Amino acid sequence: MSFADLGLLPELLRAVADKGYDAPTPIQQQAIPAILAGRDVLAGAQTGTGKTAGFVLPILQRLHRSASSRTPRALVLTPTRELAAQVADSARDYGRHLALRTQVVFGGVGINPQIDGLRRGCDILVATPGRLLDLAGQRAVDLRAVEVLVLDEADRMLDMGFIHDIRRVLKLLPEVRQNLMFSATYSDDIRALAARLLREPLAIEVAPRNATADRVEQCAYRVPKDHKRHLLAHLVRSQGWTQALVFTRTKHGANRLAQQLERAGIATAAIHGNKSQAARTRALADFKQGRITALVATEVAARGLDIKELPVVVNFELPNVPEDYVHRIGRTARAGMDGRAVSLVAPDEAPLLRDIERLLRRAIPVAALPQFEIPVEPERTAVASRHDGARTPPGGHPQGRHPGAQQRRGGGRHRDGRSGQRARSR
Repeated sequence: MSFADLGLLPELLRAVADKGYDAPTPIQQQAIPAILAGRDVLAGAQTGTGKTAGFVLPILQRLHRSASSRTPRALVLTPTRELAAQVADSARDYGRHLALRTQVVFGGVGINPQIDGLRRGCDILVATPGRLLDLAGQRAVDLRAVEVLVLDEADRMLDMGFIHDIRRVLKLLPEVRQNLMFSATYSDDIRALAARLLREPLAIEVAPRNATADRVEQCAYRVPKDHKRHLLAHLVRSQGWTQALVFTRTKHGANRLAQQLERAGIATAAIHGNKSQAARTRALADFKQGRITALVATEVAARGLDIKELPVVVNFELPNVPEDYVHRIGRTARAGMDGRAVSLVAPDEAPLLRDIERLLRRAIPVAALPQFEIPVEPERTAVASRHDGARTPPGGHPQGRHPGAQQRRGGGRHRDGRSGQRARSR
């Protein structure tokens, strides 16, 4: 099947060809005709399977058929700034041969330029819920002409507590409209929201619930928490990773790990909710353009990062919510590419790993730990304990080495030629 078989306008087919796509994905094959026919849709598909084009293309075609106006006629709600920017970019790319305007609004940046953009008028408005409500409160946006509402990554919006904001937004919209819900997972909460929001929807599910992409090679390393950063640095170097998206649970943890990797000689940046939008945009641009090797992110970035041909995703810490594992590793193996997902599992994270495997209904292979070095920090004199819990007795020598770790000792030299640091025993 080709995009032409879906009944798209020549201008849209030209834009699709400009992006190098020649065949629609399964989600696009089912969603585009249904949306063009005016159906409400509840669509669940693996991350990276083309959901954005699945709703952007038919919306552009629908809006092209009617006269443009100064107020938005399509509203796309997303949970994160990065995802909002990504959807807006897609709308502009696919609509480049049509006289339609797209505006994106989200928090973390000045509101006045967004107000000015809305005054100039737009056909498609992509927004995060909080900033949209701020603009509505200032009477800077009129949503009474919206014909199509899209909830993108709807399950993530529920996870992040946006349900009350969504309800407030719904009150600003006309009752008669087309409603579309797209999500990487198809949870019971999503089905409940769909039952209240959608009218006789077409349910589309192109992969089993919470499935991960077939092209993602998954593995786990069992490693003590204190050794994780050293193992990660070793994997980056030894396996020649040029790009690695690394997930932590907390913002503080992301900052700390980024600093540690920098000290290990790996160009790294962190991206999370406490970073300014300018810093987040700069870090993502540096990562995409190869100026940094590792991008350390919290869950806020799990849905909004669209990085072409990203080879590796690393779970430096396993997520507390098993479904988030699916979203994280969905950043790789996109658009038919291959990818790899590596998880570093500390002993206290074993229950989280079991929860993920239960969700996926499959075991994640555990890889053998490679030999890696642990540098001796100036303030610490004890060598690393064994993975089985053996400790170095005070004033003595280690009873054993961690099976995957070699400590730098004495006046030896590192592999890169720098002098090693002498370990001291007292």
